[in-house]
Amino acid sequence: MAKERRHWGRTLASLLVLVSLTTTAPAQASLLRPLLMLMRPQLEQRLTQLCLRALTGGVTSLEGSLQRPCQQLAGPASTCLINETDASGRSLGVINELISGRVGNESEVVIKRCVAKLLKLPPETLQEVPLKDLPRRFGLTGRPSGGLESPQQEEQGLTPSP
Repeated sequence: MAKERRHWGRTLASLLVLVSLTTTAPAQASLLRPLLMLMRPQLEQRLTQLCLRALTGGVTSLEGSLQRPCQQLAGPASTCLINETDASGRSLGVINELISGRVGNESEVVIKRCVAKLLKLPPETLQEVPLKDLPRRFGLTGRPSGGLESPQQEEQGLTPSP
């Protein structure tokens, strides 16, 4: 299973490199949108998990009552992330970071733009705020990084890239 996953990841990465070499930046974003849309269910699931972790603070008895609100938040958040990734022309970089299992510079810009947008702030408002500080600024202090690590980073004790 892991071997198939790595092979698929390499094949996908190769395809993305070919697409990026044969297109201009504006076309690149729209060509990669279908791939981003395929990733949406996994993104929504991950966002729901992050929401539950942040809101329950590890109290499992709260999960049942917060599951639905977290799922309802994950829908618009995933839509925003996909739209901002596509509109910003950062699709190739974000997809590469997703395949690598990390939150890198490209993803960080998109995340901050979406947080600002969901809070009805101008998109550039949070660009100077380190990603790891966003949860603390909004009162989610259960974990220092707010649970923004990928599953691989959690296992290895790593945090998002600066």
